[in-house]
Amino acid sequence: MAKRRRPIQFNDRRLYYNLKEVADHFAVNTSLLRFWEKEFDNIKPKKTQGGARQFTKEDIMEVELVYNLVKERGMTLDGAKQVLKTNKDGESKRIEAIERLKKVKKELLNLETEFDRLHEIQKYNKKEIE
Repeated sequence: MAKRRRPIQFNDRRLYYNLKEVADHFAVNTSLLRFWEKEFDNIKPKKTQGGARQFTKEDIMEVELVYNLVKERGMTLDGAKQVLKTNKDGESKRIEAIERLKKVKKELLNLETEFDRLHEIQKYNKKEIE
């Protein structure tokens, strides 16, 4: 059974997120994030004196690039490295567009639910008037 993703709710007051939170966000093991950190130059979380990783929102976006290429598109690590080397900006824009489309879809589904609710109310009120 696949793990359930727990998306991080970003806010402006919080600067850092720990390794476990980021792993839960992508539904991957913490060891995979540590491995990607070694393999990909773009993943560089800050480390505390005790060695705990602290990810900024920008760090998480870098992880998202790798996640998208490796987990969602099924690329090898070498293939993902090549894409990031040659077309990182294009890949970032593509992921941003997908995220915006997901938000639009969610809003449209909310509107559909609200329209259905209003339609039921109107239908009920119409029967009372007749």
